[in-house]
Amino acid sequence: MTTILLVIHLIIAVAMIVLILLQRSEGGALGIGGGGNGMMSSRGLGNALTRSTGILAGVFFLTSIGLTVLSTVNKNTSVLDSVIESEGQNQILAPAPILPDLDLPSPE
Repeated sequence: MTTILLVIHLIIAVAMIVLILLQRSEGGALGIGGGGNGMMSSRGLGNALTRSTGILAGVFFLTSIGLTVLSTVNKNTSVLDSVIESEGQNQILAPAPILPDLDLPSPE
């Protein structure tokens, strides 16, 4: 359950980044901000992007709270700890190489 919620959380984060980058700049720095030649008017497009960003932000907060609740219920310290433990069980360790016995003279 935690893995599914974590994947959803990451997808929402990427979608929020994309939506924020698509929004028109208020300052108009260096003329970046797009033109008004889209399908929607700039006002309608701005309202749709703002509303979508707000909805995704709300869902992002809910998934964050859900991940926190699941981690306290499972008593795991991190999602990555379970991945590291499962990878450690599958590894076959080779024995350490035998080093030659060097008889070094003792300093006197």
